[in-house]
Amino acid sequence: MTRFELTFNPAVKAALEAGEAVVALESTVITHGLPYPQNVETAVLMETAVREGGALPATIGIIAGEIVVGLSEEQMDYLGKLAGGDSVRKCSRRDLPLVMAAKEDGSTTVAGTMIIADLAGIGIFATGGIGGVHRDHPFDVSADLMELGRTPVNVISSGAKSILDLPATLEVLETQGVAILGYGTDELPAFYSRNSGLPIDRRVESPQEVAAIIQARRALNFDSGMLITVPVPQEEAMPFDEAEAAIETATREADERGIHGPASTPWLLRRIVELTNGRSLNANVALLRNNGYIAGQIATAVAELQ
Repeated sequence: MTRFELTFNPAVKAALEAGEAVVALESTVITHGLPYPQNVETAVLMETAVREGGALPATIGIIAGEIVVGLSEEQMDYLGKLAGGDSVRKCSRRDLPLVMAAKEDGSTTVAGTMIIADLAGIGIFATGGIGGVHRDHPFDVSADLMELGRTPVNVISSGAKSILDLPATLEVLETQGVAILGYGTDELPAFYSRNSGLPIDRRVESPQEVAAIIQARRALNFDSGMLITVPVPQEEAMPFDEAEAAIETATREADERGIHGPASTPWLLRRIVELTNGRSLNANVALLRNNGYIAGQIATAVAELQ
């Protein structure tokens, strides 16, 4: 039987062996988010924010079938130049072995990143927004939700992407046994907006408070993840009604064009940028950076507890 081994960036490997704070980052933000070079610039910005929070970033991706934990800037640039084409595959749980066996290039979704982070021994992962239940398509449910229910990685995000059915997404997370913390908030953040009117399980105010809950979960040996939700910074946040109007328009247009499944999220996000004259993009970049910074602080607090 072939033994599977991850390819580690030397600095990431050294930090993990020393018990230092490391934060996993996904790579679909590079390949299926923004055009080049803004996609790579945003990924580097998020890595910088993690460092400012006190931890070492480890962006995860697949290069010629090798899963890399801690992509170099050259590797991120390589994947970034493939954005928008069919030569790089978004990898969730079902996709990872397909890309590995074919020695293809791939980027990791929230679910895919959680799997690799867990294998690598990284317990903290920062992203923008997780996937969820699609609006008006209740059977179109992101694999992210199921992964949160079976992989013990703590995900820092600004909630689920607000193009989704947020109440239905919360119901699935509850069924999966996933606790949701609100970092300085009593409500689930709505990605572009700070509030959704939907409740979360516990409000927390500091990295140390989050670290204590993570430590308690580890003591119980839970095999599920936890979601730590952080509102988009106030200065870049969109009013909920304004964001919702753009989302409803984009969702209707997607249905009219028959855009569903994996293609729907990238298309909807691009269309919302157009409908909001770039305001949604500004909010997206701001929340990515902020989530990276707070994830760095949380990872540092967890490392100090251990």
